[in-house]
Amino acid sequence: MSRLSQKQPSICTAVPLTDPDVSQKLALLRQVLTSCFGPWGRLKQVHNNVGGGIMTTSTSSVLLKAIQVSHPLLKLLVASILNHTSRFGDGGLFAGILSLCLLENALRLGVDQAVAVGVYNRLLGLCDAYLVRDDCGCKIRVDFSSTQTLLTLAHGLLASKPACALTPAEVKHVALQVTRAFLLTVPCGTRGRDRLGAAVVVPVEGQPPWASAALGGLLVDMPESLHPADLELQGGTLIRLALFSVSLAGDLPEAGDGPLELHGETCLEEAVLEQLLRLADQLVSDGVQLLACQKVVHPVLQHYLRVRGVIVVERLGLAIMEPLVQMTDAQPLATFQAPVPGVSYGQLGGLSLHQCGSRAMLHLLPAGEPATCTLVLCHRNQTALAELKVSCERAGQVLRLMLKEPFALLGGGCTETHLAAFVRHESSSDVTEAVRELGCSRHDYMRVVGAFCHSLESVARALGQDGGVTLTDLCHAHCWGIPAAPPADVPWVELVRSCGCGLMSGHSGLEWNLIGTEYPSFSPALNLGTESLPCVLDSFFAKANALHVAVESANLILDLKYVIQDRN
Repeated sequence: MSRLSQKQPSICTAVPLTDPDVSQKLALLRQVLTSCFGPWGRLKQVHNNVGGGIMTTSTSSVLLKAIQVSHPLLKLLVASILNHTSRFGDGGLFAGILSLCLLENALRLGVDQAVAVGVYNRLLGLCDAYLVRDDCGCKIRVDFSSTQTLLTLAHGLLASKPACALTPAEVKHVALQVTRAFLLTVPCGTRGRDRLGAAVVVPVEGQPPWASAALGGLLVDMPESLHPADLELQGGTLIRLALFSVSLAGDLPEAGDGPLELHGETCLEEAVLEQLLRLADQLVSDGVQLLACQKVVHPVLQHYLRVRGVIVVERLGLAIMEPLVQMTDAQPLATFQAPVPGVSYGQLGGLSLHQCGSRAMLHLLPAGEPATCTLVLCHRNQTALAELKVSCERAGQVLRLMLKEPFALLGGGCTETHLAAFVRHESSSDVTEAVRELGCSRHDYMRVVGAFCHSLESVARALGQDGGVTLTDLCHAHCWGIPAAPPADVPWVELVRSCGCGLMSGHSGLEWNLIGTEYPSFSPALNLGTESLPCVLDSFFAKANALHVAVESANLILDLKYVIQDRN
């Protein structure tokens, strides 16, 4: 009998944020996330000492899943960011950087942590109230009569991911295909339902990004026994489809519900095969022209159906089942031991061959106009293709969210600097009421307000190039960047060209200030008289929630008094 080890006592750490080791780990995570941010972000390579593949990325959802954090505070923050990105698709780096800046600035002030939490919550409510106002200066309404805003959103998401390794022209092309795929999933309203369709991403390695395309219908791997001439025999009529979610390989555990009769000395495998062939006879008599199976189809059954003119497609996988059900109105069959009801069959509009480089795929065409499509993504190597696939899936998720909230926020750091100026101005006008509600001193309140605004501005500054200078104008509070530190005798007006979002251009009527330095409080003016659309936009829904995640995660960590770890 093996010896039982003695149970170890739990480790209790009081006020964990005062631990220098914890502060160092928080600062290191902030540096990692900040260096990934924006189009000038640096790539990260993650690998382990025991082998395995090397992953290259700058996307928060991929990076944070790959790295291992040990401290409970870091685990809490990482879990909050990953939960946000899984639901909203964008804003993970923004949430992480802002939350860590809020933590570091609150600790640097030396004020009571309960005071910092109260002020942060109040300022978060102030931001929420401003963002929903009609006269919000950092928000624009999305015009669905034009695709320009959709393209701008998709373009911004792809351009901010350097690991995608796309040229500007390729970014524009892929963004167009992502937007087209999104529009193909929006129903036309002819079927009396408002359910969005599905977009299935098919990655193809070895082809240039220019070969990427959005296609109506679904693409599946071409069966080896199927030839292009077989597709021409299908004609232009509707194709009847039988869809199985159960394995048709003849394995008894996969047989599903239903009786299986054995006569005399008949072996089990022969009885199952006979059942499969009886199923095939029914499918042929019912006029089925295509059998699609999520799993494996028995070779004898495949040959039996093939010689009778039925095309067999196997190993579809779980991911494509729901889009295929939605496109064909077929009901997935979970057993082969019972007769197939006539209402279970679906319909396809046709079949065709789609060639992408050396890869041949079977194109399942929809009958009518159901909102289902395939986004074929191509790239030259596996690493860039993996990052492109994640980025395009996130972009599609963001575009879907716009149907919920038809607004977008200014990108390029302009929303962060605008919100910082607004919070600084509004907070200075209601200090007496805020101090009375929070029970703190006026001095501490204004210091925490400054920490909140500096944290927002730190996110905007993270978007700049290495060695560059980041400014904010003292009229509209937009973010302006200069690639390199300017000479002392050259005025900034001669160096700035346009703000981060591209809505405004530099002119002599503006006055600038370095981000991170003090400037007089002012109310940001609205962008009146600018008819052009911004060049860089962020998702309103995703960024507003990321703001909540950042502030609430920072407050939760600031509120922690003890961390108890079980070592057993």
